[in-house]
Amino acid sequence: MTITDIQLFPMADHVRGKRSPVTCHFKCGNACLGPECNTSANPHFRDIASAALTRRALLGLGAAGAVGIALAAVAPAGSATAAPGGAAFGRGSGLPFDAIAPVPGVVDDFNVPAGYTWAPIIRWGDPLFSGVPALDFDHQTVEAQAGQFGYNVDYIDILADQSGRTAVLAANHEYVNPGLMFTPSSDPAELDRRAAIYKAAHGFSVVELRRSKLGQPWRYLVDGRRNRRITADTVFEVTGPAAGTDLMKTAADPEGRWVKGTLGNCAGGTTPWGTVLSGEENFDGYFAWAADTAGQKRYRATPSSASTYTFERIDPRFDAHDAGYLNEPNRFGWIVEIDPQDPSSTPRKHSAMGRFKHEGANVIIAEDGHAVAYMGDDQANDYLYKFVSKGTFTPGKSAKARRSNLDLLSEGDLYVARFTGNSPAAEVTGSGALPADGQFDGTGEWIPLTRNGESVVPGMTTEEVLVFARLAADAVGATKMDRPEDVEPNPKTRKVYLALTNNSSRTLANVDEANPVTGNRNGHIIEMTETAGQSGSTFGWNILLLCGDPAVDQNTYFAGFPKELVSPISCPDNVAFDSEGNLWISTDGAPSKIGFNDGLFKVPLEGPERGHVQQFLSVPREGETCGPVIHDQEGMVYVAVQHPGENGSVATPTSHFPDYVPAHRPETGLVAAPRPSVVQVWRA
Repeated sequence: MTITDIQLFPMADHVRGKRSPVTCHFKCGNACLGPECNTSANPHFRDIASAALTRRALLGLGAAGAVGIALAAVAPAGSATAAPGGAAFGRGSGLPFDAIAPVPGVVDDFNVPAGYTWAPIIRWGDPLFSGVPALDFDHQTVEAQAGQFGYNVDYIDILADQSGRTAVLAANHEYVNPGLMFTPSSDPAELDRRAAIYKAAHGFSVVELRRSKLGQPWRYLVDGRRNRRITADTVFEVTGPAAGTDLMKTAADPEGRWVKGTLGNCAGGTTPWGTVLSGEENFDGYFAWAADTAGQKRYRATPSSASTYTFERIDPRFDAHDAGYLNEPNRFGWIVEIDPQDPSSTPRKHSAMGRFKHEGANVIIAEDGHAVAYMGDDQANDYLYKFVSKGTFTPGKSAKARRSNLDLLSEGDLYVARFTGNSPAAEVTGSGALPADGQFDGTGEWIPLTRNGESVVPGMTTEEVLVFARLAADAVGATKMDRPEDVEPNPKTRKVYLALTNNSSRTLANVDEANPVTGNRNGHIIEMTETAGQSGSTFGWNILLLCGDPAVDQNTYFAGFPKELVSPISCPDNVAFDSEGNLWISTDGAPSKIGFNDGLFKVPLEGPERGHVQQFLSVPREGETCGPVIHDQEGMVYVAVQHPGENGSVATPTSHFPDYVPAHRPETGLVAAPRPSVVQVWRA
């Protein structure tokens, strides 16, 4: 953890566009450098074939307080230049704006349209409780971090109470960047002390908010009655068929039902019953990894003697080479559920929803009353999944209804998607050029991995299907996709939108109509329509966007909207919807040939403006836009800013977000590094 020169990071010579090798190292363990995890011969429409798996060959199974910190300095309204020809859209919306021009990646600023302003709600290190100190870069402790707002945030939601003047912020903490938290050290004892702080900076924060009236900015509350920190050491209950099975048991948990901590939390969703879901994504990098069975290799292809953060030096459960903890990685990679209204509740991991590198999960209540969750597996050439609950949703706000709904994700069936195109294979050329019928589209089916809670995959037990969901999906012939990230149903139309962020490994030999671009650097968005109801087994689909910068990328596509009028967009990551059903997209990676800062974009989905991508905001230098929440009827937008200034260090920061006051520390001669934050934007 002493590295400050980014050229020493393994991905330094491999990244393209804005993505930093620092992010590759700490967020996903340089996954792109390793061998392909998915070596199955699964279909790209041209070659549909699957073979039954045998257990032995593939699995190798073995053993209310005072108001807190005041708003930071508020940015001036309209801090970005409007895009040429940018038009205000959504006249009936609470968020009319002129699209901003793309912001060059060297700019360290948070940019919003004319008529809007912004401020952080809360920053990494802000105390949630009165007995906890504010962040002090030079005197960090485990105890302090466990009571402070955690590090990088991917998913957020603002859950307002009936008055609209109080709320709770739920936020997850995906990973940390040691180079922006501490100055370099080579002392083993100090590095171990820091590793414990990194553990405490993961997990969740639940924070109470207060404001004077609707449409005004929030302040967070120290000692709010619902304030809570969940860390890598908080106990979670395992639910569903895999709970208590041999695959989940370890030396520390011989019952296989209680897991300490959650890690690598990426996107998420708020359920209709008011709980918050999050996906454990790049969990493999937290372990010294054995990778000596096919089941393990399907999640990380190569073994490792040390984890990214060296947690195994301070906690034996992170050393998967130890026979007593061989199964510890099996206890991560799940959808977790927390109740932000009850700080005494035990969070849960739902095994019925399958284990993979979850981007997140988003729930809609189907026409027949079942809860349906859509989930992407965020790795190149992996799959799209759906979960359908056994039970049905109980409407109403009674305590009885809520108790019933809290169990909906514990039982049900898991499905994986197979896409089929309707154009001849010869018309899918890999360039992104549209086929003769004018669009990339087709049909699809949801293939069951479990039915009535039991395995339907030949040669695999139910717990094997769920713990090794990737192997089960391989066996039934699921379609390899270009890194499925956030996937969400539109609450107005019930159509489902899938963000495929990119896949540079896609070759001409394996392009298909749902993934039609070779070396897909900019990503795309698929629009899906369930043809037999939300819990049905068939769907239609079309590509809504082929992302990129039309000025330099010839074969971009924006649902037929004129390319010269759109904002350039690359690497769609999280999606959200406003009250009118418009799609909002946050990005993680600027257009590969330009290098703009990441941002948030609005896309109408109906009428003559369908496909008109327009940029609403941009985040600071080297930052990523995450977790958009759109409260357009109040004129409010919320985002999380991950890893601002990630190529800098505590000694030489490349960003001063969010305070933009380079606070000098006389005792060290250093300038404070940037702080990941949750930001609110409102009409000035």
